[in-house]
Amino acid sequence: MRWMLLAALFATVAGTATAAPTPQDRRLADIAASVSAARLKADVARLVGFGTRHTLSSQTDPKRGIGASLRWSEAEFRKLGLEVATPSEMMGGARVPVPVKITDVLGIQRGTTRPNDVVIISGHIDSRVTDVMNATADAPGANDDGSGTAAVLEAAHVLSKHKFAGTIVYAVLMGEEQGLFGGKVLANYAKAQGWNVVANLNNDIIGNSCGSDGVCNDKVVRLFSEGPRWQGHEDLAARQRSLGGENDAPSRNISRFLDRLAERVPSIGLDVMQVWRNDRFGRGGDHTELLNAGYPAIRFSVAVENYNWQHQDLRTEKGVEYGDTIDKMDFPYLAKVTRLNVAALAALASAPPPPEPSVDGAVSTDTTVAWDPLVGAANYVIRWRRTDSNRWQMQRVIPAAAGVEGDACPRLDRDKASVLRRSCGIVLKGIRVDDWVFGVSSVSKDGFESPVASAVPGGAFKPYVAPPAKSPSP
Repeated sequence: MRWMLLAALFATVAGTATAAPTPQDRRLADIAASVSAARLKADVARLVGFGTRHTLSSQTDPKRGIGASLRWSEAEFRKLGLEVATPSEMMGGARVPVPVKITDVLGIQRGTTRPNDVVIISGHIDSRVTDVMNATADAPGANDDGSGTAAVLEAAHVLSKHKFAGTIVYAVLMGEEQGLFGGKVLANYAKAQGWNVVANLNNDIIGNSCGSDGVCNDKVVRLFSEGPRWQGHEDLAARQRSLGGENDAPSRNISRFLDRLAERVPSIGLDVMQVWRNDRFGRGGDHTELLNAGYPAIRFSVAVENYNWQHQDLRTEKGVEYGDTIDKMDFPYLAKVTRLNVAALAALASAPPPPEPSVDGAVSTDTTVAWDPLVGAANYVIRWRRTDSNRWQMQRVIPAAAGVEGDACPRLDRDKASVLRRSCGIVLKGIRVDDWVFGVSSVSKDGFESPVASAVPGGAFKPYVAPPAKSPSP
């Protein structure tokens, strides 16, 4: 077939599982290797020691309750020399009958050259038992979500020793069990700060490897990502029906990025199971509030959940132990999930954000892919795949043309630039737009590549803005 011959001339199949590790891969492996299972266990034990971390528990008791645990988290960030922010809002709802102050604790590691490009790792610190309104019973919350909070703290411990071009935010969130309130506070704060959020990696229940049915799996982590972009979906729906994009929201491309990263850094010891849902069936997590605000976000969770050990009163019935206690956790597994997070954060903070691509080629045997230049991008990579493939299959590296940094790229001719509303791009000869999905990533001077942004409606990593309404015809 003609497309196969042409592809062989200038594209490579994106199968990276057997590729030799690059210097970038080796650097990520070295950084991730510093993650300590012993520190993770110590942090979970400290969180369990607060008795309960229920959102409606005491915010003033120095030893027990949500307030004490939040102050401890803040102190841990300060020990690492991080800038600390504690955004809070009064919130109420079905599970918070009287409005309460919801406070997140953020450790902020400012980027050296692109401080407004932000990647976020998050986990929720609050816990619960069977009755979601029981704020007094012991609720150790070891795995849900002491594991995610410990991963955030460990990522800060490891990565704060390094410098990155972009900013990393380590987010400990309050109020997830009562209504995803901490995620909403974080999303509102990000918007108020004007952050360009490239990705939110949310970690919720990442520290056990055996399920309530006896099935065990310590070699896989599930990664949940939405399909069609939810933010702006009403406006996007008609164009996505015509032009595609059902499998190409920014979060889905973050998922692909992490799947590929796990293969490129095999020392982490995990395979990524991409789950094409926003979250587990009928359930939710804080990353959803980031998605609602237009920011790319995904959720990490264990391969096999144990439902006896989450959202349960501490008890034993008919020989079965119930309750989310630390002895039920697998800390070597938690360390592997944390290493994947750490490698991803380092990679994302090292690369420029992805461009915002457009594509054109209807009733043509060629396809034009276009984008605007990005500060910090030394190269761009055009990737494409068949519409029924999950993985990017073909690629072409496009060196940034010589010129002023941030204004270096192959220039489109004036007519194409006007149609596509982008100034840079190339024509892929003999590649039909009907048969493929296209995307573009950016590469830093030191070789770190961003996730791919798909050239589809809603594929850009920035929050979606609906186009202005057309004026009625005279």
